[in-house]
Amino acid sequence: MTKKRGYHHGNLKQALIEAALGLIEDKGPTGFTLSEAAKSAGVTPAAVYRHFAGREDLIAEIARQGYEIFCDLMEYAFETGQPSALASFEATGRAYLAFARRYPGHYIAMFESGISINRSPELAHIAQRAQDVLEKAARELSQHIPADKRPPAAMFSAHVWAMSHGVVELFARGSPGTKSPFPPEDLLETGIGIYLRGLGLIAPDK
Repeated sequence: MTKKRGYHHGNLKQALIEAALGLIEDKGPTGFTLSEAAKSAGVTPAAVYRHFAGREDLIAEIARQGYEIFCDLMEYAFETGQPSALASFEATGRAYLAFARRYPGHYIAMFESGISINRSPELAHIAQRAQDVLEKAARELSQHIPADKRPPAAMFSAHVWAMSHGVVELFARGSPGTKSPFPPEDLLETGIGIYLRGLGLIAPDK
């Protein structure tokens, strides 16, 4: 059921975003109209167009804000995992799962709405910042691998991003028919462990 959110004078844009977040969680990114978002926020439909030209613009702003939160969580996870590069790398994976659970509306807008990260320069910039955090973690972890055997940091981080995203989509968000007997955190940790052992970054018996 959609949660009713009230409009506070002077903060119409954020009130609409919060209303849309509830609708996205309840109905998906294409299951509501701007009029519904306005009604949920307690304003007239015409008021929406002061800030957003259409529903996709509203969802794109939600995605941008989501990436801001996402980046902050990933950076915090990376920094608090120091001084161990391995601990920092594993922490960023766990942060991915935590974000998807705590901010489902933002997650959907970012990854399931069909909105391109290149829709606006601001969205593209913050999405790149998220990728940079993972690449930094991958670069620091793999720096001791001989250069001729070391995967590019962009490839390394893309593999782990794909693994994290797959665990979230299949097992952490209640997808029908994909229930796992193992906690998503365990699936991700063991998957990353297998990957890192293959690169020689973890001893075989760890």
